[in-house]
Amino acid sequence: MPELPEVEVVRAGLERHVLGATITGVDVLHPRPVRRDLRGPAGFAAALTGRRIEAARRRGKYLWLPLDNGDALLAHLGMSGQLLVQPPAAPAERHLRVRLALEGADEGRELRFVDQRMFGGLSVSDGGADLPAEIAHIARDPLDPAFDDDAFIRKVRRRSSGVKRQLLDQNLVSGVGNIYADEALWRARIHGERPGDRLTAAQVRELLGHAREVMIAALGEGGTSFDALYVNVNGESGYFDRALHAYGREGQPCERCGTPIRRVAFMNRSSFFCPVCQPVPRKRRTAPRAVRLAD
Repeated sequence: MPELPEVEVVRAGLERHVLGATITGVDVLHPRPVRRDLRGPAGFAAALTGRRIEAARRRGKYLWLPLDNGDALLAHLGMSGQLLVQPPAAPAERHLRVRLALEGADEGRELRFVDQRMFGGLSVSDGGADLPAEIAHIARDPLDPAFDDDAFIRKVRRRSSGVKRQLLDQNLVSGVGNIYADEALWRARIHGERPGDRLTAAQVRELLGHAREVMIAALGEGGTSFDALYVNVNGESGYFDRALHAYGREGQPCERCGTPIRRVAFMNRSSFFCPVCQPVPRKRRTAPRAVRLAD
């Protein structure tokens, strides 16, 4: 699934290519991608037609395009969604789901939503230009200038759940997905099952710093692409997968100590870690129950 760097690459591409463009037509080729819009496909199209795109914004893994009437086009890429800017004459992609005709953007282009698995989607958020109400509950991400490091550290250390599970909690911190969580944990030498309340403030702060560093590095490479499902608005893949230290490297030697990287199941996904640099945390000891002796 695209994570913060991949979504930010798409947002930046939209900012370059569609700002100031007017949506002159909307063609919904499959209803599922607009299933969250209560207007239905026809109402979704009507709400967008004639509107001008004012900006391109992101909160975590969500994108939205503020419109000139105060509404916003809200998008989530899901596992395989792509937002592509294409010439109208370009051949339709195999999994093209929604097509928006644009006037005044790069001499006439189309914004296309392509989604093979159709877990992503588009909707119009009423009055959502500043921040769509649908995603107001999602926390800020570590690259957001307004992100509160100290508050994040306090919350992590108050919880007994594993720190990787907390990194993936979009209500606590957004944008960090499976790949970058594993990479940040490897850099910090912390096992993902380490309970938050067994970490020091300095350890959580260091982990947060590594999460920032790895995502900034990924941005510089255009994101991480393991297959053709993630691309930027021009259809180009990212290359950060070549710089990964833990994720996807099962059986390969750890670049610090040489121990083979291990993979374990985690929340219907996989976790990758070095068993030496990131030792599995010991289980908590529980106090023995008091036994009442018979009189």
